[in-house]
Amino acid sequence: MLITIADVLSHAELQDIRSTLQAMRFEDGRTTAGWSAKLVKDNEQAREGAALDLLRERVSKAILANEVFSLAVRPKTLTPLLFSRYGGGQHYGTHVDNPLMNGIRTDVSFTLFLADPDSYDGGELVIESVSGEDEIKLPAGHLVAYSSTSLHRVAPVTRGERLVAVGWAQSYLRDAAQRELLFDLENAKRGLFARAGKTPEFDLLAKTSANLFRMWAEV
Repeated sequence: MLITIADVLSHAELQDIRSTLQAMRFEDGRTTAGWSAKLVKDNEQAREGAALDLLRERVSKAILANEVFSLAVRPKTLTPLLFSRYGGGQHYGTHVDNPLMNGIRTDVSFTLFLADPDSYDGGELVIESVSGEDEIKLPAGHLVAYSSTSLHRVAPVTRGERLVAVGWAQSYLRDAAQRELLFDLENAKRGLFARAGKTPEFDLLAKTSANLFRMWAEV
C-alpha cells in the first residue's frame, strides 16, 4: 500500500529542522548504500554525531505520533532516520532497499519531505509497480510510505535543493496485504461510528479488526 500523509511536521517545526540541518556537516550518501546501490546513489547525508541523534529522535517521535502513520504502518520499530539532500544533477537510480538495516527488518519505507516543492525542480520519488510508475513530490512536512519491496528511484534535481528525511519501519504485520486490510477496516469502523455511533455493527467490526490484528501480529 502506498499512502501519503499530510502535516506530519508543522511549519514551525520545519523551519527549525531546516535551520538545524543547515548548520550540520554532510557527507557522501554512498556510505549507507548497499554494494549495488552505491553505483546509482548520488546525494549527501547528514553526518553522524550528537546533533544528528537529537534530530533523529525529534523527527521519529513526530512520525510515530501521527495517527494515520500508526494505523497504516503498524510500526514495531523504526531504523535511525537519514537526512538527505540532493543538489543540481544529483539523483538516486533504480534500487530496492536492503531487507535488514541496523538489525531491523524493513517492511515499510518512508520519505518525509522537508523542502518546499516550489524551491526545487525534479527530485520526484518514482515508485515502480505492476500498474506503472508513481511520481511523488509532496509539500514540506508531508510523508509518503510504501512497501520496501518496491523498486524505486529519485529523479535528478535540476534546480535548487531536495531535502528529505528517509527511514524504514519494521511492522507488527509483515504482510502488506494484511496491513491494508486492517487499515481499511479501521477506516470503515470509524466512518460507521461517525454516522451511527456505537452500534452492534460497529462492535462487530471492532471485534473483527482486533482479532485479526491479534492473529497476525508478530511481537
